[in-house]
Amino acid sequence: MQKNTYKTKWDTHTLVFMGLLVAMNLVLTRVAAFQLGFVRITVGSVCTIMAGLWMGPLAGGICGFSADILGCILTGQAINPLITIAAILWGVIPALMKPLATGKKSRKIVMLSISVIITYLLSSAFFTTLGLVLFNGFQLFAILPGRMMQLAVMAPLYCVLTCCLYMSPITGMVMNASAKRQEKKAARTA
Repeated sequence: MQKNTYKTKWDTHTLVFMGLLVAMNLVLTRVAAFQLGFVRITVGSVCTIMAGLWMGPLAGGICGFSADILGCILTGQAINPLITIAAILWGVIPALMKPLATGKKSRKIVMLSISVIITYLLSSAFFTTLGLVLFNGFQLFAILPGRMMQLAVMAPLYCVLTCCLYMSPITGMVMNASAKRQEKKAARTA
């Protein structure tokens, strides 16, 4: 099994890249989204997933937290702690499961998809639904059919987008740039 290599360096480049992913999440979640009452059709959480996969679970969690808090402030919504936990999980769980996605391309795709589906079930189906029921006053059995239809449509879309982005040259560029910065910093300190 692959050794855990999550040693996030909090340099300017990493912080700027995290900020870019948070901004993309905000635009995709708050602007380019279809709001249908208790169901929001959006792909903004893919940005948080990619932050976790590219920069580690801590960075992914911070991006999810930041995007949720800033999104609530910008739209004038109250911060729902359960939905904030769900946003954090989008960046943490796939990143923690990343070491399982090694080997052949087909295995990577399967493991990334499994991590996205597990995250979707925990964050959106459980924590977000629970947050809508407890804090927003929705009736569970009234919103459950819509939430399950959202799960059936959005989970495969999230899997496809995550796998396409992770298998793209962007991942190589992000990972190589990070490795080169770490090598330069090690050479300067040695």
